[in-house]
Amino acid sequence: MGQHGKHRPLVIPRLLKGAVCAMLAGGPAQAVDCRLALVLAIDVSSSVDEAEDRLQRSGLAAALISPDVQAAFFGADLPVALAVFEWSGRYNQSLLVDWQMVTGPETLQTIALAIQRSDRSEIEFPTAMGYALGYGAGLLRRGPTCLFRTLDMAGDGVNNEGFMPDTAYGAFPFEGVTVNGLVIATPDTSDGQDVIRFYQDQVLRGPGAFLEQAHSFDDYKDAMRRKLEREVSARTIGNLSAPAPDIPG
Repeated sequence: MGQHGKHRPLVIPRLLKGAVCAMLAGGPAQAVDCRLALVLAIDVSSSVDEAEDRLQRSGLAAALISPDVQAAFFGADLPVALAVFEWSGRYNQSLLVDWQMVTGPETLQTIALAIQRSDRSEIEFPTAMGYALGYGAGLLRRGPTCLFRTLDMAGDGVNNEGFMPDTAYGAFPFEGVTVNGLVIATPDTSDGQDVIRFYQDQVLRGPGAFLEQAHSFDDYKDAMRRKLEREVSARTIGNLSAPAPDIPG
């Protein structure tokens, strides 16, 4: 389960690009664009009603520009690259924000505004998690070359259409990718427990993978803030063990 406590301000020294690359690659420094390529995926399946959808869009937008998250984004020299998409059925994924290199607060403001103003692409399709994972893997593969790559799956239900996550992990390029989760579920109900177990057992993958929880869509903003702060923190990334950057051919 995600850590719900507040994180202290980053105190690690700023990282030099060449030194970080050499350390992780075990050899001469390789040119990289960023320390983390992060894809955020939000659930627009039929279980998410109109009011809940607005809460998750406004919550994500607010979390991105919160002071703690901004401090985490800019706590090291190498930036974070960010992309955002929404997902539901097998062939129902829609890109909200294509790859952006987050080099300053103004970039986060632009991304947050785009998400806040966006309208959901679908309202009637089920939860095809395997297909969404495949889409996210493809997005990461064509993204910038970073030291680490993370896909963040947010949702309020279990897979109920198409292939399961384990099939996606075997069929799509997930080597070196961490998959985290944000689950919207009440733990004191059987349905909520099922969703939490599904994410814990079948969705989380890779070094340092973790699950954050929102008890309802009203809690989405705070849960997203906690998750993003932990995810992009230079301290957290520095504790991961990863191979040299996978540069697509």
